[in-house]
Formats: sequence, C-alpha cells, structure tokens
Amino acid sequence: MAKQIFVVDDERCIADTLAAILRKSGYEARAFYNAESALAQMESCSPELVITDVVMPGMSGLEMAVLIRERRPSCQVLLFSGKASTLNILEIVRQREYGFHLLAKPIHPADLLATVAGASQGSEGAA
Repeated sequence: MAKQIFVVDDERCIADTLAAILRKSGYEARAFYNAESALAQMESCSPELVITDVVMPGMSGLEMAVLIRERRPSCQVLLFSGKASTLNILEIVRQREYGFHLLAKPIHPADLLATVAGASQGSEGAA
C-alpha cells in the first residue's frame, strides 16, 4: 500500500503541484489549502506524513504540526517555507524538542522526493 501523504499550503498551485509530484512517484498524496481542512480529514484518515507550509492564514502550519505531534505522534511532519523569518520560529520549536525539519521553497522535485523517502525510512531529523 502506498504511503499516504497530506500536502497543506494556502497557495493552491503549490499544494496541487507537490501532491501531483508525489502521486507520480507512487505515493497516495492529497492537497489541502488550509490547516483546518487537513486536520478535519485526519479524523477519518491517518496519513503517515504531512508536508505543510508554515505561514498560512488562520492556523499556521507550525501550530498544525504541534497539534499533529500531540494527537498522532507516529505521523511525521515536514515544514515547508519560503520565508527566512520562519527559521527563528523553527528554532524555538526545536528548543521545545518537537524536532521538525524545515524544507525551503522553492524545492526541486528530486530533493522533495529524496526528503520524503528519507522520512519514509524514519531518518533522523525528518520527523
């Protein structure tokens, strides 16, 4: 069975493109355009990995990642951001021992797939 992945980004083009790249590589990927809809879907579906933008209207990806870690510790989370300011936020979260990994936008599809494959194998720093 293919690994189930949620991609969450308020920019529909980015969420749809990343999900399409992942689907073409054999993953079961679904795009969501806000944290709330992804979390609602997690009530009936258990993705193994969530890739989320950090800066979104409403609930941020960082807030969603913390909720996921608390509710579903086995679900891995990769944060995704094009804003350098999120590195400061990520450092605070690391100090609280959540240990999220940050991917930089834009990302080459090969780099995305390598990171997802590493997360699939439970590699250090990808949770």
